[in-house]
Amino acid sequence: MTHSTLIEKLNWRYATKKMDPSKAVPQEKVDQIVEAIRMAPTSSGTQPFELFLITNPEIRAEIQPHAWNQAQITEGSHLLVFAAWDNYSADRIDAVTQQMTDERGEIPMLNQYYDNLKATYLPREEQVNHDHAARQAYIALGFALAAAAELDVDSTPMEGFDPAKVDEILNLKERGLRSVLLLPLGYRQEGADWLLPMKKVRKSHKSFVTEIA
Repeated sequence: MTHSTLIEKLNWRYATKKMDPSKAVPQEKVDQIVEAIRMAPTSSGTQPFELFLITNPEIRAEIQPHAWNQAQITEGSHLLVFAAWDNYSADRIDAVTQQMTDERGEIPMLNQYYDNLKATYLPREEQVNHDHAARQAYIALGFALAAAAELDVDSTPMEGFDPAKVDEILNLKERGLRSVLLLPLGYRQEGADWLLPMKKVRKSHKSFVTEIA
Protein backbone atom coordinates (compact mmCIF):
# COMPACT_ATOMS: atom_id res chain seq x y z
CA MET A 1 0.00 0.00 0.00
CA THR A 2 1.40 3.40 -0.95
CA HIS A 3 1.49 6.27 1.51
CA SER A 4 -1.18 8.19 -0.39
CA THR A 5 -3.45 5.14 -0.59
CA LEU A 6 -3.10 4.50 3.14
CA ILE A 7 -4.14 8.06 3.99
CA GLU A 8 -7.02 7.87 1.51
CA LYS A 9 -8.25 4.64 3.13
CA LEU A 10 -7.97 6.14 6.62
CA ASN A 11 -10.01 9.11 5.44
CA TRP A 12 -12.58 6.70 3.99
CA ARG A 13 -13.03 4.72 7.21
CA TYR A 14 -15.20 5.90 10.07
CA ALA A 15 -16.83 4.32 13.11
CA THR A 16 -19.79 2.90 11.20
CA LYS A 17 -23.08 3.31 13.06
CA LYS A 18 -25.45 1.51 10.72
CA MET A 19 -24.37 -1.67 8.96
CA ASP A 20 -26.26 -3.50 6.23
CA PRO A 21 -27.31 -6.89 7.65
CA SER A 22 -27.80 -8.26 4.12
CA LYS A 23 -24.09 -7.91 3.29
CA ALA A 24 -21.52 -10.28 4.77
CA VAL A 25 -17.79 -9.70 4.72
CA PRO A 26 -16.15 -12.39 2.52
CA GLN A 27 -14.13 -14.93 4.44
CA GLU A 28 -10.92 -14.11 2.57
CA LYS A 29 -11.14 -10.50 3.77
CA VAL A 30 -11.87 -11.56 7.33
CA ASP A 31 -8.86 -13.87 7.17
CA GLN A 32 -6.62 -10.98 6.11
CA ILE A 33 -7.87 -8.77 8.94
CA VAL A 34 -7.29 -11.56 11.45
CA GLU A 35 -3.81 -12.12 10.04
CA ALA A 36 -3.02 -8.41 10.46
CA ILE A 37 -4.03 -8.74 14.10
CA ARG A 38 -1.86 -11.84 14.53
CA MET A 39 1.11 -10.04 12.97
CA ALA A 40 0.78 -6.92 15.15
CA PRO A 41 3.74 -6.17 17.41
CA THR A 42 3.42 -6.82 21.14
CA SER A 43 5.70 -6.16 24.09
CA SER A 44 8.50 -8.76 24.15
CA GLY A 45 6.61 -10.74 21.53
CA THR A 46 4.34 -12.23 24.18
CA GLN A 47 1.03 -11.72 22.30
CA PRO A 48 -0.78 -11.62 25.67
CA PHE A 49 -4.31 -11.70 24.30
CA GLU A 50 -6.54 -13.95 22.24
CA LEU A 51 -9.03 -13.17 19.50
CA PHE A 52 -12.56 -14.52 19.31
CA LEU A 53 -14.20 -14.41 15.87
CA ILE A 54 -17.97 -14.67 16.30
CA THR A 55 -20.46 -15.16 13.49
CA ASN A 56 -23.05 -17.06 15.55
CA PRO A 57 -26.12 -14.78 15.55
CA GLU A 58 -27.44 -16.05 18.88
CA ILE A 59 -24.21 -15.29 20.72
CA ARG A 60 -23.93 -11.84 19.13
CA ALA A 61 -27.54 -11.15 20.12
CA GLU A 62 -26.72 -12.25 23.67
CA ILE A 63 -23.77 -9.85 23.81
CA GLN A 64 -25.63 -6.87 22.32
CA PRO A 65 -27.70 -5.87 25.41
CA HIS A 66 -24.47 -5.68 27.40
CA ALA A 67 -22.94 -3.29 24.85
CA TRP A 68 -25.45 -0.45 25.04
CA ASN A 69 -27.55 -2.30 22.44
CA GLN A 70 -25.22 -1.10 19.70
CA ALA A 71 -26.77 -2.37 16.47
CA GLN A 72 -23.49 -3.08 14.68
CA ILE A 73 -22.96 -6.15 16.85
CA THR A 74 -25.84 -7.95 15.16
CA GLU A 75 -26.08 -6.01 11.89
CA GLY A 76 -22.46 -6.66 11.00
CA SER A 77 -21.56 -10.13 9.79
CA HIS A 78 -18.62 -10.71 12.16
CA LEU A 79 -17.78 -9.69 15.70
CA LEU A 80 -14.20 -9.71 16.93
CA VAL A 81 -13.60 -9.86 20.68
CA PHE A 82 -10.11 -9.05 21.94
CA ALA A 83 -9.52 -10.83 25.26
CA ALA A 84 -6.36 -10.05 27.21
CA TRP A 85 -4.60 -12.34 29.67
CA ASP A 86 -5.85 -11.81 33.20
CA ASN A 87 -2.24 -12.00 34.40
CA TYR A 88 1.27 -12.96 33.37
CA SER A 89 2.47 -16.30 34.70
CA ALA A 90 5.63 -18.37 34.53
CA ASP A 91 3.83 -20.92 32.35
CA ARG A 92 2.66 -18.29 29.88
CA ILE A 93 6.06 -16.66 29.55
CA ASP A 94 7.79 -20.05 29.37
CA ALA A 95 5.48 -20.98 26.48
CA VAL A 96 6.63 -17.86 24.62
CA THR A 97 10.26 -18.75 25.30
CA GLN A 98 9.72 -22.33 24.10
CA GLN A 99 8.11 -21.22 20.85
CA MET A 100 10.98 -18.81 20.21
CA THR A 101 13.46 -21.65 20.83
CA ASP A 102 11.53 -24.10 18.65
CA GLU A 103 11.47 -21.69 15.72
CA ARG A 104 14.82 -19.89 16.12
CA GLY A 105 16.97 -22.45 17.87
CA GLU A 106 18.59 -22.33 21.29
CA ILE A 107 19.75 -18.78 22.11
CA PRO A 108 21.10 -18.33 25.67
CA MET A 109 20.60 -14.56 25.51
CA LEU A 110 16.93 -15.10 24.68
CA ASN A 111 16.44 -17.39 27.66
CA GLN A 112 18.04 -14.82 29.93
CA TYR A 113 15.81 -12.10 28.51
CA TYR A 114 12.62 -13.99 29.37
CA ASP A 115 13.97 -14.99 32.78
CA ASN A 116 14.42 -11.27 33.45
CA LEU A 117 10.91 -10.66 32.15
CA LYS A 118 9.49 -13.13 34.66
CA ALA A 119 11.47 -11.51 37.45
CA THR A 120 9.89 -8.17 36.53
CA TYR A 121 6.32 -9.20 35.71
CA LEU A 122 5.48 -11.99 38.12
CA PRO A 123 5.80 -9.97 41.36
CA ARG A 124 3.49 -7.24 40.06
CA GLU A 125 -0.19 -6.97 40.95
CA GLU A 126 -2.58 -8.85 38.68
CA GLN A 127 -4.38 -5.69 37.57
CA VAL A 128 -1.11 -4.05 36.53
CA ASN A 129 -0.24 -7.06 34.39
CA HIS A 130 -3.72 -7.29 32.89
CA ASP A 131 -3.63 -3.59 31.99
CA HIS A 132 -0.27 -4.13 30.29
CA ALA A 133 -1.66 -7.09 28.33
CA ALA A 134 -4.72 -5.08 27.35
CA ARG A 135 -2.54 -2.33 25.89
CA GLN A 136 -1.03 -4.90 23.54
CA ALA A 137 -4.53 -5.73 22.30
CA TYR A 138 -5.05 -2.04 21.55
CA ILE A 139 -1.98 -2.06 19.31
CA ALA A 140 -3.50 -4.97 17.39
CA LEU A 141 -6.82 -3.14 17.17
CA GLY A 142 -5.07 -0.37 15.24
CA PHE A 143 -3.74 -2.94 12.78
CA ALA A 144 -7.24 -4.39 12.42
CA LEU A 145 -8.77 -0.98 11.67
CA ALA A 146 -6.14 -0.19 9.05
CA ALA A 147 -6.43 -3.64 7.45
CA ALA A 148 -10.21 -3.41 7.30
CA ALA A 149 -10.03 0.03 5.68
CA GLU A 150 -7.48 -1.20 3.15
CA LEU A 151 -9.96 -3.96 2.21
CA ASP A 152 -12.97 -1.59 2.08
CA VAL A 153 -14.54 -3.30 5.09
CA ASP A 154 -16.34 -1.19 7.66
CA SER A 155 -15.65 -1.56 11.35
CA THR A 156 -16.57 0.01 14.68
CA PRO A 157 -14.16 -0.20 17.63
CA MET A 158 -16.05 -0.50 20.92
CA GLU A 159 -15.12 -0.05 24.55
CA GLY A 160 -18.74 0.58 25.52
CA PHE A 161 -19.71 -2.82 26.91
CA ASP A 162 -19.82 -4.73 30.18
CA PRO A 163 -16.66 -6.87 30.15
CA ALA A 164 -17.84 -9.08 33.00
CA LYS A 165 -20.97 -10.04 31.07
CA VAL A 166 -19.06 -10.72 27.86
CA ASP A 167 -16.54 -12.77 29.84
CA GLU A 168 -19.42 -14.80 31.24
CA ILE A 169 -21.06 -15.38 27.85
CA LEU A 170 -17.78 -16.55 26.29
CA ASN A 171 -16.51 -18.40 29.40
CA LEU A 172 -13.35 -16.31 29.37
CA LYS A 173 -12.58 -16.51 33.08
CA GLU A 174 -12.02 -20.26 32.79
CA ARG A 175 -9.36 -19.53 30.18
CA GLY A 176 -7.62 -16.82 32.18
CA LEU A 177 -8.86 -14.07 29.86
CA ARG A 178 -10.77 -10.79 30.17
CA SER A 179 -12.52 -9.04 27.28
CA VAL A 180 -11.19 -5.56 26.52
CA LEU A 181 -12.40 -4.59 23.02
CA LEU A 182 -15.17 -5.39 20.56
CA LEU A 183 -14.87 -4.87 16.80
CA PRO A 184 -17.87 -5.56 14.56
CA LEU A 185 -17.09 -5.95 10.84
CA GLY A 186 -19.58 -5.34 8.04
CA TYR A 187 -20.62 -2.86 5.38
CA ARG A 188 -22.13 0.57 5.88
CA GLN A 189 -25.79 1.00 5.03
CA GLU A 190 -25.88 3.89 2.59
CA GLY A 191 -28.57 6.46 3.37
CA ALA A 192 -29.29 5.05 6.84
CA ASP A 193 -26.16 6.00 8.80
CA TRP A 194 -26.36 9.52 10.23
CA LEU A 195 -22.57 9.72 10.60
CA LEU A 196 -21.63 8.73 7.04
CA PRO A 197 -22.19 12.10 5.29
CA MET A 198 -20.41 14.08 7.99
CA LYS A 199 -16.91 15.47 7.48
CA LYS A 200 -14.13 13.65 9.30
CA VAL A 201 -12.82 15.92 12.05
CA ARG A 202 -9.33 15.72 13.52
CA LYS A 203 -7.03 18.21 15.23
CA SER A 204 -4.89 20.23 12.85
CA HIS A 205 -1.30 19.14 12.29
CA LYS A 206 -0.11 22.34 13.95
CA SER A 207 -2.12 21.82 17.13
CA PHE A 208 -1.44 18.08 17.27
CA VAL A 209 2.26 17.74 16.44
CA THR A 210 5.17 19.26 18.34
CA GLU A 211 8.37 19.00 16.31
CA ILE A 212 11.62 18.82 18.24
CA ALA A 213 14.67 19.19 15.99
